[in-house]
Formats: sequence, structure tokens, C-alpha cells
Amino acid sequence: MIVDPVCGKVLTEREAKGAAFYNGRIYYFCSTLHRDIFNADPERYAGNVKAMALKVGVMGAASGEFSESAVTEAFELGQMIARKGMVLISGAAPGLPLESARGAKSAGGLSIGISPALSLDEHTQVYRSPAEDFDVLIYTGSGLMGREIVNIRSSDIVVIVNGHSGTLGEFAIAYDEGKLIGVLQGSGGIADIVPELVRAIHKETGSSIIYDSDAERLIDRLVEHYVNIHFQRPSIFTRGESSGPAVAG
Repeated sequence: MIVDPVCGKVLTEREAKGAAFYNGRIYYFCSTLHRDIFNADPERYAGNVKAMALKVGVMGAASGEFSESAVTEAFELGQMIARKGMVLISGAAPGLPLESARGAKSAGGLSIGISPALSLDEHTQVYRSPAEDFDVLIYTGSGLMGREIVNIRSSDIVVIVNGHSGTLGEFAIAYDEGKLIGVLQGSGGIADIVPELVRAIHKETGSSIIYDSDAERLIDRLVEHYVNIHFQRPSIFTRGESSGPAVAG
């Protein structure tokens, strides 16, 4: 259940008529009028409710070859997510997910790693994955493929940067479950063939995909799309009919 911070009315996600983003958190309203009142003076109303932080999952290649620009962009994504007060989620892997965690840490943000392991020892010794750049590690014990489901379902927004087979699996889950997806264009790997994948999949899921070559602009566009449109049906697990896929260049 959610609460309108202007009037105190208790709502379900489906009943919400508007949403707003403030200090990394998402607020819901029973009317667009209350949304506009909130946006005019968010400090006055934000403390009236316990709002959830938006969680952004950054999915990308953990190994192999990727360009120096992809490394920089992954780091910048983490920074942008943290600077906006949102929570970063990744697969707690080396490579690009680690760069995004480091970016979030550099900006004072909260970084959560979804580990394939059962313990810290298994995470670092068996999976050879980092731990020090994450504020929280969640041990799934599900292995590399199994933890991908937790990655996606824990994220409100999913961002694809470069990527190989694991990232392809994460994209497929996110798309199939109607998530809002951002694709960092020009970062290589899976990210650069997402349009072809969507055409080949040819399935309406309610997922929205936004493409951009600039990390900061991509995050801004994703947040704007979430609070203006996607909040109405953030995944297939929200009751209601699918509106079909939406794709923005």
C-alpha cells in the first residue's frame, strides 16, 4: 500500500493517478492535482509519508573486452544514480557492474550487490567477485544465472551497459517482466543490438526501452519516464492490462 503525501489517502499502485520524484524517492498521488501541489513545494509534504527509494539496476559485462569509454560510462552511471539519491543494484560482479558501484561510492550513494554465493567467503573465493565497493551484499546462493532474477526484480529501472551472455539473460528477464529499461548506446556488446533483439522477440510485455549515448541524460530520461508513465504499471506483477512495449530513441 502507498499513501498520498498531500491528503493521506491510502492507495494501491494501480489506483495512483500521479507520481513524483524527490530526493531519490518516489511519491504517489490520488490525483494529478495533488501531484502538482507536491511538486510546487515538495519539502512541505515529503516528510508526511515513508516513500521508497527508486532502485536502478546496472547490468553489464563482468569479464572480457570492453572499451575504455564503456568503463567510464559505467562509473558515471553509478555517480548519476547516487547523486540523485537513488539506490544502485548490480550483480556484485567485477567489470562494468563493479565500475558502477565504484561510481556510486564516489558520490556517497548506496550500492547493493546481489551475490550468486551463499557467503562472503564463497563470493570472494569461489566466484572471485569483489566485496569492498558494495555497502550491502545479498547472498542468494542461486549461482550466476539464478541471481539474475533477483537483480531484475529488485530494480525499478534496469540499465544495460555493454554486456555478454549474462547481460542478455538479464535483459530478457527485464523485458519479459515489463520493466523500464535504459540502454547506453555505443557501449558495445548486447547494448548495441537491443533494437534487433526487440524486433526478433516480437512480443508485447509492457516494457519501455529508452536509448541514449550519454549516461547522465539517460538517467534523467529514465526517471522522467518512470514518474510520468511507467509508474502506472511498473512490471507484469502490477495488476492491470499491458499497454504494449514503448520504445524511445
